[in-house]
Amino acid sequence: MSAIILFTAISLAQLMLALAMALASVRIFIGPRAQDRIIALDTIYICAMLLLVTFGIGTGRTIYFEAALVIGLLGFVATVALAKFLMRGEVIE
Repeated sequence: MSAIILFTAISLAQLMLALAMALASVRIFIGPRAQDRIIALDTIYICAMLLLVTFGIGTGRTIYFEAALVIGLLGFVATVALAKFLMRGEVIE
């Protein structure tokens, strides 16, 4: 019984995360400002990270957790670089 509940919960979470990624990608294409596009990009990488975590929970493999960690680190660095570019117009001083 609990395996069925876990499978259902993971499948539902993956479906909702995929829907959130689709909506965020729409925001990237029709975002009126650059700030909206950066926030949508943040949403996409966070959803991708969480999607990998749910795959890892479902399969029991640790490689998905490591990949999620890499996506989180690279996404944070990209967000900081894009925010600095929007604030000052250059990334490296």
